[in-house]
Amino acid sequence: MGMYLVSVGRQEWFSDDEGLGGKGAIASAFNEELRLRGLPPYESVPELGPALWFEEKLSLPMTGFSALCRAHLTPEEEETLCGWSEMVPISLDEEITLPVGGAYTVMTVVAGAPQVLAAAERLASAIGLPPEVPQVFPNLGLTMWFLDGQAKDLAATRPGPWSEDLNSAFYAALYLRAAQHSLRCGVPLSYS
Repeated sequence: MGMYLVSVGRQEWFSDDEGLGGKGAIASAFNEELRLRGLPPYESVPELGPALWFEEKLSLPMTGFSALCRAHLTPEEEETLCGWSEMVPISLDEEITLPVGGAYTVMTVVAGAPQVLAAAERLASAIGLPPEVPQVFPNLGLTMWFLDGQAKDLAATRPGPWSEDLNSAFYAALYLRAAQHSLRCGVPLSYS
């Protein structure tokens, strides 16, 4: 088992069937918050097809990642990068907290992918995340790249701050690629 970061399609986003991962209550509460802020509702969620799937397993220890974030990001940037439970491919001036529980939370925090991407890019730049880290990959591709030794092999030939803690580099890459995927494909991402 474990926790996964996954893309969410239209059917799941607007479904009220929580047993099947439906996020209808979150979608409704989010649209109400957008309305209260004078913003249009978020309704342009595509149906998931193979090209839109994103799935990565959060299986590596995160202990060093928090320290890495504190060393290179402001507390606000760290919160933007790591403090959400739902990421949507629209710009939000600030994260929106909803009084609706999620898979692992009592409240749901929605962040905008452009803001997550900015923080992730800053962190990736600070540690010198190499361009060889996969940018587009099959499900669990990034997880496997770090677990199966390709990251370790690259670290041996291209050492740098990124290679000092490959578990932390994995999470830096994960949040970067997740935000990029959300924006490129127009899909929300969620933990499941």
